[in-house]
Amino acid sequence: MTGYIELSYFDLLLASVLLLFNAGLSLALGLRLERQMLLAALRMTVQLLLVGLVLQALFATVSLWLTALVALIMALFAGREILSRQERRLKGWWGYGIGSATMLLAGMVVTVLALNGPLRPEPWYDPRYAIPLFGMILGNAMTGISLGLDGLTSLVGRERAAIEAQLTLGATRWRALRPIAQRALRTGFTPMLNSMAAAGVVFLPGMMTGQILSGVAPEQAVKYQILVLFLIAGASGLGVLTAVLASIWRLTDDRHRLRLDRLA
Repeated sequence: MTGYIELSYFDLLLASVLLLFNAGLSLALGLRLERQMLLAALRMTVQLLLVGLVLQALFATVSLWLTALVALIMALFAGREILSRQERRLKGWWGYGIGSATMLLAGMVVTVLALNGPLRPEPWYDPRYAIPLFGMILGNAMTGISLGLDGLTSLVGRERAAIEAQLTLGATRWRALRPIAQRALRTGFTPMLNSMAAAGVVFLPGMMTGQILSGVAPEQAVKYQILVLFLIAGASGLGVLTAVLASIWRLTDDRHRLRLDRLA
C-alpha cells in the first residue's frame, strides 16, 4: 500500500451509526446521556471541519505570526478546559492564568526545540509541522496539568491543619507544602507514564495509526511516535511542575502563611 484511502462524508456517516447505537443504549437503560452524546458529537464534527478549513488556509500561507496566533488561541481554549476540570480553583485571573501560561510555556518550549532539532522543517515554523505537533503536545500536557492542579487544591484543603502546624513551627511554605506538592506531581505525571508504558503492547497511539493508514512505512511511523511521546513527556513534566509550584506560591504569602482565602 503506497497511498492513503480517501474517506467520503458517507463513510463518516456510516461510522456515526456506532455513536447512535450508544445513544440508543443510553436511552434504553435510562442513563440520560443520549443528549450529551449527540451534542458532543455534533460539536466535535463542526469544530474539526472548521479547523480543517482554517488549517488548509494556514498551510497555504506560511507565516510565523499566523502560526503563533493559532497556537496562542489553542492554548487559551485549553486553559479554559483546565479551569473547568478543577473542583476548587484559584480566585480571579489566577485560576485561568496559571493553567494557560504554564501550558503555553511548556508547549512552546518543547515544540520549538523539536522543530529546530529532530524535525528541522524549512522554515522551522512551517504550520504543517508546527500546529499538529503543538496540538498533540498541548492536549496531553493539558490533562496532566489539570490533574496536578486539582490534586493540589484538594489536598491543601484537606491537609490544612497539618500544613499550618508546620508553618507555626517555623517551616517555610515550600517545606510545609512539599508532601502535598509531591502527591500532586505524581497525579499529574500519571497519564503520561501510563501512556508510555502501554504504547505498542496495549494500544497503538493515534499518530502512529494515522500514519500507517496513510501509507507511511511502519518503521518510520514508530520512530515518529516515539519522538512525539518523548516530547509529550517533556512538556507534561515541565507544565505540571511549573503549574504546581506557581499555585503553591499563590496559596501562600511572603510571611509563609497559608492563604486558602485565595481559593474559590
